Amino acid sequence: MNLHEHQAAELFAKHGIRINGGEVALTPAAAECIARATGGLVVIKAQVHSGGRGKAGGVKLARTPQEARAAAEAIIGLDIRGHTVRKVLVAPGADIAQEFYLGVTLDRTRRQNVLMASAEGGVDIEEVARERPDRIVRALIDPLLGLHPWQARQIGFALGIAFEKVAGFATIARQLYDTYVAEDATLAEINPLVLTGAGEWLALDAKMSIDDNSLFRHPELEALRDLDEEDPTELDARQSGISFVKLDGDIGCIVNGAGLAMATMDAVKLHGGEPANFLDVGGGASADQVAKAFALVTADPHVRAILINIFGGITRGDVVAEGIAEARERVAVTVPIVVRLSGTNAEEGRVLLAASGLTATESMDEAAAEAVRAAHAA
Repeated sequence: MNLHEHQAAELFAKHGIRINGGEVALTPAAAECIARATGGLVVIKAQVHSGGRGKAGGVKLARTPQEARAAAEAIIGLDIRGHTVRKVLVAPGADIAQEFYLGVTLDRTRRQNVLMASAEGGVDIEEVARERPDRIVRALIDPLLGLHPWQARQIGFALGIAFEKVAGFATIARQLYDTYVAEDATLAEINPLVLTGAGEWLALDAKMSIDDNSLFRHPELEALRDLDEEDPTELDARQSGISFVKLDGDIGCIVNGAGLAMATMDAVKLHGGEPANFLDVGGGASADQVAKAFALVTADPHVRAILINIFGGITRGDVVAEGIAEARERVAVTVPIVVRLSGTNAEEGRVLLAASGLTATESMDEAAAEAVRAAHAA
């Protein structure tokens, strides 16, 4: 679950990080009032769950309340990477001497949390990682021991921070890691973290993503969820108890089990295709679940073929096949459907599918290859 900048900033402040503050405005008039109360230079920032706000015109400086109103008028309603801006943060301007990037996330390859920092703050860190990876300094964090002070200081020196300012940098790094752990985050990021003209450290931006699986421990964070910012299809799936993540490909995937769903996407890519989604219908794969899965997948106009991959363990293959056949009758599916059915009573299930006009295979590799061929031929 992603948080808005102003929400993440409040969590940072709770853990001791000095933030720039500001207030949220839902209208241009409110932005003008906040700017007048703040006085001096303010920054009007779009509050959306998307990067690239600056390049899209979602961040503007205003020197007067009237300019703040005009900036808010230009930003509210703006579309940024598919997200409509509904509110802005009006924050005080800052005297910036140096800008840095500082973040904590999970390195899935190393299976450890990692502290990342760069002297190129205030820009898209993904772009820096892609074009100038040597500009990013990393430190893996032991999950039992946490972030060592020496690790944070070492990164500070590597960034060229003045000796007398490294201790302050290390403190903020520790506070950011503490926030990340305490709030069960998958990402905690300050971009930019600035050193002001007065020599003070200040977080000018805040970004956090919370692990959805931890929200039962954090009802106060669940309350921060902004449904307007979430993909309506993913929201619909979650309410139906289906794990669904939309991707950019053209082969819809309907699978029972998260691990098998990941393997299915790998198989599709191995054969030159691109999955349109991650979808785990759960263990039962009943007619209702499969029908809902069909509806979710076919809602994407880019889908040119559907790959159903079911392994029957406790769930019997013949029962799953009946569910697939019934769901197909309920939902009008106009693209080719490829089925892989294996496990308990799979042979009986394949006979039932054949009777309904669907051909099923026992091999995931064969099914993935056939789905890719069908998508390319469509």
